[in-house]
Amino acid sequence: MAHTVKVKSVRHVTHNVLRIMLEKPEGLTYIPGQAVDISIHKEGWEKEIRTFTFTSLQDDDYVEVTIKTYPSHNGVTNQLLSLKSGDQITLYDVYGDIHYKGEGIFIAGGAGITPFIAILKKLESENKIGNNKLIFANRAKEDIIDEEKFRHLLGKNFINVLSGEKVAGYEHGFITAELIKSQTDGEGKYYYLCGPPPMMDAVEKELASLGVAEDHIVKEGF
Repeated sequence: MAHTVKVKSVRHVTHNVLRIMLEKPEGLTYIPGQAVDISIHKEGWEKEIRTFTFTSLQDDDYVEVTIKTYPSHNGVTNQLLSLKSGDQITLYDVYGDIHYKGEGIFIAGGAGITPFIAILKKLESENKIGNNKLIFANRAKEDIIDEEKFRHLLGKNFINVLSGEKVAGYEHGFITAELIKSQTDGEGKYYYLCGPPPMMDAVEKELASLGVAEDHIVKEGF
């Protein structure tokens, strides 16, 4: 079922990431971690459908998506940069395999953080953050989405990894088995994984080398 809604606000959360707030249509249901197909009401773009993850919660009186833009590609995300309050967007199917199963380590690359924004927001609202951890890989410090929020929420359980620059207090390089193992305390943890396919493939190999069972890896099943 399609829902056409108006844009309430658009703002930058990093130099190339937008947070778009939309009207909430009746009948739209989703759980933290799920995504929705979207198209923009702009001439020539109505049939260009893309998938973005909800960063709002079901109980919110608005719908929010957090989207990395690619201005160098003349694509949908570039069109989103010129969105303004009152413009229209159509929401289509909701789906997604990432959902919270229990305490563990969230491993995100870049815009792959978006399903975890919603899941951690939900856990925060229920006072159930517990000992969940977040390992967040980005190229540079300026690319980190919601850094201060995560730092406040998770404290020492928020680990940043930067591949493109060395910054004091931040891990440098890529997510390795050693880094994951250093953050694992005890058996039965879940590993939540979302990011670009090459990063996900690499991390899955690292998890396999640590003997992590596949049923303890939660990822998007495209």
